[in-house]
Amino acid sequence: MARSGCAADAHKWFYTAFDASFMWVRDARALPTALSITPEYLRNAATESGEVIDYRDWQVPLGRRMRALKIWSVVHGAGLEGLRESIRGHVAMANSLAGRIESESGFALATPPSLALVCLYLVDREGRPDDAATKAAMEAVNAEGYSFLTHTSVNGHFAIRVAIGATTTLPDHIDTLWDLLRKAARQSGG
Repeated sequence: MARSGCAADAHKWFYTAFDASFMWVRDARALPTALSITPEYLRNAATESGEVIDYRDWQVPLGRRMRALKIWSVVHGAGLEGLRESIRGHVAMANSLAGRIESESGFALATPPSLALVCLYLVDREGRPDDAATKAAMEAVNAEGYSFLTHTSVNGHFAIRVAIGATTTLPDHIDTLWDLLRKAARQSGG
């Protein structure tokens, strides 16, 4: 089944803390058709002819804050190439971390990296996920106060999520995080 649209939060790669999202639709007429309630006082010849796009019909409330200004400011300030470079850098750091995980005994990728998200777990000698060791390692890294890792469940096993997306994240930060993960793994018996 073909997807008709999707939405994305702008809080990491578009340097926008909260309250701004993107929404893509396959057919640009779908939102105005579904959401338009045009009273007589908003009707005009330009709108009726299709000469202009009334963005008020692309969201639910008519009187809404100008959230798009945040995104415009970021695009204007960083430029599209600056945003592309930042995103590519984060994806490269995730792939670098994933490569380290794959080459280190005692670790395994829970899933292939997805953009700048890496999910991993500690494994036992037979290569099976070790939920207790993984959780202990995550808690030990978080206790260091250097980074904050979250978790998820992959195929019923506890997995650490490393989401690389902060604007100031550099490869050195990933090096330090990897050192902390390896140290935590040794301490947790992984």
